[in-house]
Amino acid sequence: MSKAADATAGPGSAVTAAADGGAVLNKLGLEAGHTAIVGLQWGDEGKGKVVDLIAGATAAQGGGGFDCVVRYNGGANAGHSLQVGDQRYALHLVPSGILYPEKINVLGNGVVIDPAQLVKEITELKSRGIAVGENLRISDRAHVVFEYHKVQDVLYDQAVAKAWGSDKPIGTTGRGIGPCYADKALRSTAIRVADMLDTPRLRDMLPRIVSVKNGMLKSLADLCGQSFEPLDADALLATAIEHAEALRPHVCDTATLLHDAMSGGRRLLFEGANATLLDIDHGTYPYVTSSNCSSLGVHTGTGVPGHRVTNVVGIVKAYQTRVGGGPMPTQLDDEIGDRIREKGREYGTTTGRPRRCGWLDLVALKYTAAVSGATGIALMLLDVLAGLEELKVCVGYRHQGRVLKTFPADADVLAAVEPVYETLPGFAAEIEDCRSYNDLPEEAKAYIRRIEQFIDVPVVMASVGPRRDQSVFR
Repeated sequence: MSKAADATAGPGSAVTAAADGGAVLNKLGLEAGHTAIVGLQWGDEGKGKVVDLIAGATAAQGGGGFDCVVRYNGGANAGHSLQVGDQRYALHLVPSGILYPEKINVLGNGVVIDPAQLVKEITELKSRGIAVGENLRISDRAHVVFEYHKVQDVLYDQAVAKAWGSDKPIGTTGRGIGPCYADKALRSTAIRVADMLDTPRLRDMLPRIVSVKNGMLKSLADLCGQSFEPLDADALLATAIEHAEALRPHVCDTATLLHDAMSGGRRLLFEGANATLLDIDHGTYPYVTSSNCSSLGVHTGTGVPGHRVTNVVGIVKAYQTRVGGGPMPTQLDDEIGDRIREKGREYGTTTGRPRRCGWLDLVALKYTAAVSGATGIALMLLDVLAGLEELKVCVGYRHQGRVLKTFPADADVLAAVEPVYETLPGFAAEIEDCRSYNDLPEEAKAYIRRIEQFIDVPVVMASVGPRRDQSVFR
């Protein structure tokens, strides 16, 4: 037992969660098959809690169980918050199953690895008594984020904002994710984990790449009217070699690892970073992230074929939030929006930026549930809506005098739509202590029923607080 679990043993502890895991899987309809946990909005929906809630189940406890928790996209721009008793963990790269030492946690080939952040996370987890060893595996095919990616991320966003006008920045986190994925596509300036571990190859590659990057970054800095100090290739190389040695024990061919696991009867739980509306192909482009973060990214990001994933749990907040640039039709710039932000603690796990808040957008949700193939919905932060006299949900978009029939691909169109609202009665009572669906106020149940009626996907769980035990099931 980890120190963290031992210190918090009781109703919200890792011990209790593991013991109840099989029952949770049964309640969610996840008794068999491999499962993906995917955000269906603009991120920050509470995916980490759901992964943590069900990751503790084992086959011996009945109801199946998951043996591997797998990240398939994104990088350190993701932020998953877990609360176990009075202990809170903020993870950015390490999968949320790490609190269970018997689980294999995998960073797939679709993830971009920031070695400094990953080493920092591993060190912090170990300092809190969490075992991190052979239970963490990193794909040798994953691409590596370097310091020049982060500098490029910020300078490029500033240059674009200056060229387009201050109201047009994409709103990057500055973690180097986009530039790293761009290098992956460019190929000649990309470094994979396998390259980083091959010191002679790294010594040859990195200085050449840094010379190209310094020239490009100098031009971007000039465009932004900023000074630029060229990056030191030798210093970057020394740091990379140090990080490579720290991560070397965790690196392997994760595609083979996962296929061997499936052949051996083990079950996989895929943990999506970011969310479907941020998917580079299917999100609100160009205000998206740089990876495939819908359930469709599972297959390219891990090497596991599509037909092997039979369950997709879509994670949805009971309201809408967004951080960074891009349109959000139901945004509330009023007291209700402020109230939701403060009660829901809507500030970015990764950036600390305040999130824009608004009413639940069922039009967008119906679209993302279809794209990601959601088989069930976990409705998060329902407790945040307690105390509001009425609740609104967006059931249509009106644009230039007509109601749109589909979710628009054009971000400018989405920015110009007028949301068509349906009003539902609110619920005054706080619901943090509800432990069954029947405990919820009738108005909260009606809200849940309207959601699943509109999107035609069942709501299988509602979260009424941050702890594991603050979850109710249909």
